[in-house]
Amino acid sequence: MDGTPAWQPRRHANNPNLEELVAVRTPGTRRNQSAEPLPRPTARCPFRLDLAEVLGPAAISQLTSSGKLVFHCVGDTGGVVSANAQQIVANHMQADLASADPPRFFYHLGDVVYFYGEHTNYYGQFYEPYSLYGAPIMAIPGNHDGGVPPHTQVTSLDAFNENFCASSPHHTEEAGDNDRDAMTQPNVYWTLVTPMATFVGLYTNVPEGGRVDDDQRSWLVEELKAAPADRALLLALHHPVISLDDHHSGSTVMHELVDGAAQEAGRLPDLVLTAHVHNYQRFTRRWEGREVPFIVAGAGGYHNLHYMSHNLGWPITLPFEVPTAAANGLQAKLEAFSDDHHGYLVLEVTADQVSGTYFTVPRPQEPWRAPAVAADAFNLDWKQHRLVAATPRRPGVGGVSGIGT
Repeated sequence: MDGTPAWQPRRHANNPNLEELVAVRTPGTRRNQSAEPLPRPTARCPFRLDLAEVLGPAAISQLTSSGKLVFHCVGDTGGVVSANAQQIVANHMQADLASADPPRFFYHLGDVVYFYGEHTNYYGQFYEPYSLYGAPIMAIPGNHDGGVPPHTQVTSLDAFNENFCASSPHHTEEAGDNDRDAMTQPNVYWTLVTPMATFVGLYTNVPEGGRVDDDQRSWLVEELKAAPADRALLLALHHPVISLDDHHSGSTVMHELVDGAAQEAGRLPDLVLTAHVHNYQRFTRRWEGREVPFIVAGAGGYHNLHYMSHNLGWPITLPFEVPTAAANGLQAKLEAFSDDHHGYLVLEVTADQVSGTYFTVPRPQEPWRAPAVAADAFNLDWKQHRLVAATPRRPGVGGVSGIGT
């Protein structure tokens, strides 16, 4: 079994005019069913990177004085078949950097490149699209980043490790004529330490539904335990715990991993960020008396978007109480989604709130300079564990070099 539930409608036994959702599992006969070995870490456990090492002390002092940390976040960016959607997203993220309150970095949720994580894919699908994006880019790997092409001797995550987990900043061969140096993450699963929040990032491997070995699970428990209580705790993983799309759906394996680790650690994340599904979905999970946003943000540039399932009935009226069969048994509510445009998240963390705005961008056939549109906004009081009124951020202004029509 691949660990990923599909769910299908059937007529209700007592009322043929009604439908109910039934969770089913499909045999693991699809590609990428074997977990790949992990590369050697760059640094020693517990695999932590302080944001000050990336931004420098002056920038950390500035964001500490401002009392907020702003950053970009999205996954599934690799423009393997057509580069246009990825470039449009990158252009609008670049425009955000010129705002009065710019994002400090881009936290990538995996699938930097497609279809396999080969060295040759990094120039066209990573370095060139973000050549004018002037902020650091950090990442967790996705299943395609760890994928190994058939009939080769390529080692899983070798290229990701070289370009994101370098022992020191340096210009890699993959970067070509671009100025961006390799990032210095300590491992393919790792913790980013910042003054406002702790980011715990997992690598959920290659198989559909995700896989995490015992060592990484133990590490996750310890990192959740160690996360400072006076800062927001963000958990990032590529495969989603819950999704209502018509292509992948959520993963029972990830549900059991996240819930089991949180229970053992005695610490729940305040926000869960995922990708893998090529659209945007925001859920509110009711978890031990708290409201915890679970977000899917996987429309960062890969050409093929994933529609929401019409098994739910259409159109979906929001907020939508998710049937437990479709939510892997979780109590959750779908608050917002976007499945027909690419886009990206801008998140802001303060001493007591985590807020986010999801922007959709023009389609490739539309004028690329058209402004991004705020399609969703949320605001979480992470100390009270409740969603409160939200005001969308303004998108970046036009006029940035490189945005064409």
